[in-house]
Amino acid sequence: MTTTYPVYHEIRNHDEELAKAEASVDGLELEREDRWYPKFHIASNAGWINDPNGLCYYKGRWHVYYQLHPYGTQWGPMHWGHVSSTDMVSWRRDPIAMAPSLEEEKDGVFSGCAVIDDAGKLRFYYTGHRWMNGKDSSDGQWQVQMEAVAENDDATKLKKLGMVVDCPLDKAKDHFRDPKVWKQDGVWTMIHGVSTIDGHGQIWLYTSKDITNWDFQYVLFDDPDSDVFMLECPDFFPLKDKDGNTKWVLVFSAMGSKSQGYMNRNENNAGYMIGTWKPGEPFKAETELRLLDCGANYYAPQSFETNGRRIMYGWMSPFSENAPMQSDGWCGQMTLPRECYLGEDGDLHTVPVPEIDKLRINTFEHSARPLEANEEILLDEDAEAVEVELDIDLKHTTAERAGLKVHATPDGSYTYVAFDAQAGTVVVDRQAAARGDRGYRAAKLTDEELNADELKLRVYVDRGSVEVYVNDGRHVLSSYSYPSDGPRAIRLSAESGTLTPTRLTMHDIRSIGLE
Repeated sequence: MTTTYPVYHEIRNHDEELAKAEASVDGLELEREDRWYPKFHIASNAGWINDPNGLCYYKGRWHVYYQLHPYGTQWGPMHWGHVSSTDMVSWRRDPIAMAPSLEEEKDGVFSGCAVIDDAGKLRFYYTGHRWMNGKDSSDGQWQVQMEAVAENDDATKLKKLGMVVDCPLDKAKDHFRDPKVWKQDGVWTMIHGVSTIDGHGQIWLYTSKDITNWDFQYVLFDDPDSDVFMLECPDFFPLKDKDGNTKWVLVFSAMGSKSQGYMNRNENNAGYMIGTWKPGEPFKAETELRLLDCGANYYAPQSFETNGRRIMYGWMSPFSENAPMQSDGWCGQMTLPRECYLGEDGDLHTVPVPEIDKLRINTFEHSARPLEANEEILLDEDAEAVEVELDIDLKHTTAERAGLKVHATPDGSYTYVAFDAQAGTVVVDRQAAARGDRGYRAAKLTDEELNADELKLRVYVDRGSVEVYVNDGRHVLSSYSYPSDGPRAIRLSAESGTLTPTRLTMHDIRSIGLE
């Protein structure tokens, strides 16, 4: 018997489910504490969020959808939250876009993407999730790919069309999710992550003539790491290198990878490979796996292309249970939007989109005077939301560690963003944190970077997080940081040697409008 797609089995009224979810989030928001709630990062007004979804620019608005559990601050049945903007500077909170209502997604509308079809209609592809036994994960899960379409120009009303790719349960085990769709050489193409029946992580590729009926073609990528059992949130896109050659960047979030040195220190880790690809063939990697972000709280990135720009958001995952923000009525935020390009070194760079500069409301040029050994100076006695541009003269700096102590509160708590000369790294060190995970994360600098004249740091400090961009986005570190009560100072510090800054500029950052 041939299945006709899409398959649609409604078991709940979608509008009623959306109304219930909105009411729950509104109730949680009334109790929300804002001490760590972001001022200039996207977050839900309450509840739990994870992966960015459905990223696009459509009819004059930028759209960010995201995984949302509206009934609490722990992970639970997934919905799609939604914010949008005309300028990527000021954002509007839109109604919850999707809730579980079909049999094929009755336990969650999982992650997916957006794409504009040949008729100019905005379509969404996402994963429908249900537990095999109808109640929990003890007997496994069944995941399939679903389709929806925007019914209005603001993309606030989505119509579900049903299942378009079923899971071959004889070939895939539990994990079969996160579709990404684009048009390649006139052919609609889909990839998604798979855990094979023997528990190995792969990315499968499909094609379609009508963007609804999909045919499996082949395995695009088979992870060589035998510990990896699933590749979540795959992304795949071309970028030009400095010589004008097209390279393909394969992004995925690996589950099961083991830590080794500075690599894979988080519970799960998002990385990329650069290589070549021809339709009809597997991806050929030309680099090893590299981390997209070396911080303690980065996962599940997704990108989209518009007007020649490749823009990426990631989810700042708490990873550990009982994150401090969960007791405040919310959990999770996005990174800043980042523009992706291949640098002169041939590697992937990600930098804040230039629109972020429009959030600056005050600028302070500090004297770039040298610091003596073990000297520390106050830059700002109470910084709630700031950007700091710090360039370090590597030829005349002798400190073993030097940098910025942010979220420094009267109880002695702080997070340290520093250049570590002995290790040859830039670190985000939370050993002095009073709340949340401690430990540190490090971005290993290349020999070329260590032998350069300058090290460039661009540090974004929000109420409960730190994002550090190193050398024009060659490395990034994103970590939560939960300051204690009282003023939140920023100090410049030099340890066991001198620090010679060549630039020290601070910008106050205004709200993006989602508070």
